[in-house]
Amino acid sequence: MYKVIQASRLYEQIVQQIEESVVGGTLKDGDKLPAERELALQFGVSRTAVREAIKALQEKGLVEAQPGRGTFITRNTSNPIRQSIDRILRGDPITGTAWLVEFREILEPEIAAMAAARANAESVATLREAFLAMEGALQDGDAYIEADLDFHLELAEAVANPLILSLIDSVVAMLRDHRTHTFHVKGGPARGQFHHKRILEAVERRDSQGAREAMHAHMRQVREDTDKPTNKKE
Repeated sequence: MYKVIQASRLYEQIVQQIEESVVGGTLKDGDKLPAERELALQFGVSRTAVREAIKALQEKGLVEAQPGRGTFITRNTSNPIRQSIDRILRGDPITGTAWLVEFREILEPEIAAMAAARANAESVATLREAFLAMEGALQDGDAYIEADLDFHLELAEAVANPLILSLIDSVVAMLRDHRTHTFHVKGGPARGQFHHKRILEAVERRDSQGAREAMHAHMRQVREDTDKPTNKKE
């Protein structure tokens, strides 16, 4: 039904294709979209790109996510909370980035700790898959960032707390932009992988304290890399 996505702003193309399906009548009000994993396979992208597209479609009023049931086509919904957060963070990009780093420092270590206690075998396998994808994409910014987003998203999903997942979803666009910066800091991806490996191993051991400490260390690395210049060519 959908075409495999080729370019870097993946979620925008997903949004465009789904909008075209609605306008063309292929998708109608009340139709249920496939699950995230199925959509990711159809589009040939990561689940994070699909989630970002779904959030954008919610803001446009084209879909509604119903917990426990799925995502449905509708023209009667919006996401004012995400819009409000986006305005706050993008109003002053420098200050917004600092706030985003603080947000992650507070939230992500506890997410990692809870994920270590609650993750099932499928979640652990997905984390390892994302880690290996990053390992194979140290020279490919788009692929690395997608896998990085998926790794942290899977930690949040493993916690199985919809409020936490909603908070992470609300800043996913800013997280993508921030990761683009840190990827292009010299040695950034390799440093990130060192910490991702420690986090993954702690989750596999069911070691909550180890996962918390590993994520704290990762967030310190992220803060340091945020303040460094990039080698990205404009």
